[in-house]
Amino acid sequence: MSCSASVPTMADTLEQPLPVSGLLALAMTGFIAILSETLPAGLLGQISAGMHISEAMSGQLVTVYALGSLLTAIPLVTLTQGWRRRPVLLLAIVGFLLFNTLTAVSQSYPLTLLARFLTGVAAGLAWGVIAGHARRMVSPTQQGRAMAVAMIGAPVALSLGVPAGTWLGELIGWRATFALVSASTVGLIVWVLCKVPDFEGHKPGQRPGVAQVLRTPGVLTVLLVILTWVLAHNVLYTYIVPFLAAADMAASTGLVLLTFGIAALAGIALVGMWIERHLRSMVVLSLIGFAAVALVLGCSRQSPMLVFFSVALWGLTYGGAPTLLQTASADAAGEGADVAQSMIVTVWNLAIAAGGVLGGVLLTQWGVGSFTWVLLALIGAALLIAGRARRHGFKPGVRVAG
Repeated sequence: MSCSASVPTMADTLEQPLPVSGLLALAMTGFIAILSETLPAGLLGQISAGMHISEAMSGQLVTVYALGSLLTAIPLVTLTQGWRRRPVLLLAIVGFLLFNTLTAVSQSYPLTLLARFLTGVAAGLAWGVIAGHARRMVSPTQQGRAMAVAMIGAPVALSLGVPAGTWLGELIGWRATFALVSASTVGLIVWVLCKVPDFEGHKPGQRPGVAQVLRTPGVLTVLLVILTWVLAHNVLYTYIVPFLAAADMAASTGLVLLTFGIAALAGIALVGMWIERHLRSMVVLSLIGFAAVALVLGCSRQSPMLVFFSVALWGLTYGGAPTLLQTASADAAGEGADVAQSMIVTVWNLAIAAGGVLGGVLLTQWGVGSFTWVLLALIGAALLIAGRARRHGFKPGVRVAG
């Protein structure tokens, strides 16, 4: 019995049930990408003590990872457009295996930084491939649901993987934890070979360039919504600890983040059910929901019940955002979907970095009370852009793949 997954044709996929196992393999790739990125944050003290460096220097292990994705996603995805798709996905996964292993065994801080940068490069390539691969595994009418399954790895990693990784680090040490993440990628490679089909790359005349994809109606619109929405989210998410401390809830940080993570999973489930018919409505309602969260958190921080309710609504409205936005981008970009996804990786990481900077300035200069008005301004801009994008980007009614 062979593990090799056959290449399906469109006719094969029309009446096929959703290929859940293959899509979950893509989700596991995303899970490892997010876990690899965020794990040092939960192990900061251990890494600092183990490598004899300051916690600030340990924190740069997260920074250089993001930098690797930010700088290389677009050129790498563009370069590999013509390659067969499963080998490109496996190349990214092998990158996780090699560079997380190097992180686990390195005794040199500069070498560890290089390993982290290269892990970020692998993640940028992975995120540029996952969405397009998920869409090609199913018929057009199943693409939204397929994306919802393939994207579930990120919130699971944030809500469950990072706390579990931190606990493991305390139990077996940070190096063994990174080694365990590497070991899991070996199983993932076998899983991909068995359950994820291969597809041809784009032929020479069908490889749209970055400028061409950016000019495609709807693509820039989606990127601008991503920039404003993810920037607003990360201002609050990055500085949730001082925000909760101002509400005398610092001791509840873990429970608050768990609430967010569970609600985010529920949000993904809802998106999976409704994205085919209500993509535009779900984007608009999610943005309105986040605006309500910002307003309630800003005005009612002294009520723990309202804080938990707001965080649950935040997770519910944001959990499905990657699926909604990547589906809208891929629909708009058509044949340039993979290049458009690499742009999303770049803009998303830019928004994460900018969120850290903007939130830090707000916190230092005006305190957490200023967050509400800045978040409302950013979400208002996102709503305005999405609201005007009825012809391209966020079309009303039943979605039709581009």
